[in-house]
Amino acid sequence: ASPTTPTDEPPVSQTPKPKRAQASEVLDELKSRHRAMLAEARAKLRELEQALDESGGVSPFAPEAFPEPPAVAGVRLAAAAAGVSYRGRPDVMLAEIDPAAGRGAVAGVFTKSETRSAPVLWCQEKLAALAEAEIGAEPLLFLVNAGNANAFTGDHGRKAVEIVATAASKVAGTSPDRVFLASTGVIGEPLPHAKIEAKLVELAQTLAAPTAEEAVWEPAARAIMTTDTFPKAAGTQIEIGGASVAISGFAKGSGMIAPDMATMLAFVFTDAPVAQPLLQRLLAELTETSFNAITVDSDTSTSDTVLLAATGQAGCAMIDSPQSPGYGAFRRALGQVLKSLALQIVKDGEGLTKFVTLKISGAKTKKAAKKIGLSIANSPLVKTAWAGEDPNWGRIVMAVGKSGEAADRDRLSIRYGPHPVAEQGWRSPDYDEETLAAYMKGAELEVSVDIGVGSGAATVWTCDLTHRYISINADYRS
Repeated sequence: ASPTTPTDEPPVSQTPKPKRAQASEVLDELKSRHRAMLAEARAKLRELEQALDESGGVSPFAPEAFPEPPAVAGVRLAAAAAGVSYRGRPDVMLAEIDPAAGRGAVAGVFTKSETRSAPVLWCQEKLAALAEAEIGAEPLLFLVNAGNANAFTGDHGRKAVEIVATAASKVAGTSPDRVFLASTGVIGEPLPHAKIEAKLVELAQTLAAPTAEEAVWEPAARAIMTTDTFPKAAGTQIEIGGASVAISGFAKGSGMIAPDMATMLAFVFTDAPVAQPLLQRLLAELTETSFNAITVDSDTSTSDTVLLAATGQAGCAMIDSPQSPGYGAFRRALGQVLKSLALQIVKDGEGLTKFVTLKISGAKTKKAAKKIGLSIANSPLVKTAWAGEDPNWGRIVMAVGKSGEAADRDRLSIRYGPHPVAEQGWRSPDYDEETLAAYMKGAELEVSVDIGVGSGAATVWTCDLTHRYISINADYRS
């Protein structure tokens, strides 16, 4: 057609698209990229969960070898297979503590659950009695079983702990009041205490101190495991007044982890001579920044127990006040051991693929910062976003708001590692989706949240929430 010949096609418009249309296109492109990255993250998560299944379900954070802690003078351990619930594996542990006369002590912290187990109630009663008297030189015993929590078992539970404690005391030549019990496993099932009684002589005869030739920490740690995928232990040695002092312990925990004291079992030993009131105070204080600063799934157990025994057999002077020589070094070392055990529990969280450190700052108080941190760490929406490798800061904002603590929405800031995602109550201008997507692929994440209202700060450790967590707990009793 000639230039003047009319056609059915309209002339091409040179008018630029309205800004709204341009913005819509950009938004559609961002959504498409976001969906693609989420699909890739989900595929990777499925691969990780498949790898976990193929590896026998062992946590990706499990150590290559058991971290054998140092021997503690005056402590002997033994483990046995009683068949309480499991078959073909040790499920009962006995620790014998020989305190030096006038220099030994025992301390404990326990769940605050209103439905706490019979062993917890027993330990609280015996600990209170020991705290008011000279500990003497008779052996102390920690006797622990896995597979049955002896919780919500009524009068049967109370009688079971009395029977087991009395039988253990006779075998060890001590008083039932010096026997501390702990049980972990299914709630609401009567404890088959006769199976434990039948193994007491064997346990007493096989008690051994940890040596280069006798590795007894690991069997003891394995005997108290339930859904754990690896045994947890930690220890250190320090020097006080020219004497070597050891602090060693082991713990169990994987699910039902939301601290209200300590949500798991842990047993720690030292040969330092520490006065009982000070030992109790130290354990309570250090629990707040270790076992009480972790969470896996927001559920507090009926059986949480942390026991700390001091044999007093190290050759240094008694530590009976914060002014005592060696107090500072002992406090720091004990804190390190407790923190290591606590972090190992989180790193064995049921079905986890991510270990997350939450750093909260700018809260009204330290207590408020911790409450906000736990609100974030316990949010299923936040945890599933981490599992999907999605830096969904909106869910973090939600969790801050629901904590009930003061927060300034318009001053709130959030970072994933070094990468800003939100600043001054708005998405950060430096936010980059691809950079964040790459960061979220890491196995260990750090999330920093500034609340914008004060100087309170706290650190909380947690993990993600995956399909595997559901599978583990759906099949727990079946």
